[in-house]
Amino acid sequence: MQGAGYLAIWSDLTPDDETDWAHWITREHAAERVGVNGFLACRIFRALGTAANRYFILYELDDENVVGGADYLARLNAPTPWSQRIMPKLGNFARGGGRIAASAGVGQGGIVAPLRLDAAPSGHAAALTADLARLDRIIAARVLLTDAAKTSIPTSEKGMRANDGSFAALLLIEGLDEAAVRAALHHARKALPAHDRAAVDALPLYRLAFSLPKRLLPAS
Repeated sequence: MQGAGYLAIWSDLTPDDETDWAHWITREHAAERVGVNGFLACRIFRALGTAANRYFILYELDDENVVGGADYLARLNAPTPWSQRIMPKLGNFARGGGRIAASAGVGQGGIVAPLRLDAAPSGHAAALTADLARLDRIIAARVLLTDAAKTSIPTSEKGMRANDGSFAALLLIEGLDEAAVRAALHHARKALPAHDRAAVDALPLYRLAFSLPKRLLPAS
């Protein structure tokens, strides 16, 4: 990942809303966000093996301050008409942004396991990511810490959604294929707090569907 910060978002779509959402995110919203000062890239993933149309979006940021920065908040408080139509339709919405606490490996994988944690791994994040990155067909592993204060700032967009969720930390494992990423996720179980281990079995994996680095934005 580029930069030292991140913003991660999950949401579900009904089948009737999925095409409109897909056009919105790829034709307007991702470019709008990546165009904000401090945003470096966007990757969008779709869940595998689940009946829900569930998506995971990962933005790469200069640093953790971007999440609560004036430029980003200005966009959140001035949603486009298309955003105003989409936001209330996003189900099981969860969002968190902050800093990259530990990272190992080089590059990006097409299959990811984004495991939301109730508490940050205590004192061993660097060892955990290094251990995971050494596993077969794993590209990278990262521990991301959420800045709860910046993530929870009230905005116009937040007011359009109901029951937003968040998380204390995120373990992100990226690999070449589903089997490798699932094996790495189970390998990580022993290092997780007991209350987070139960989430491992139920976690869907996600496949990359769309990416947009800032350098591909049209010249303004």
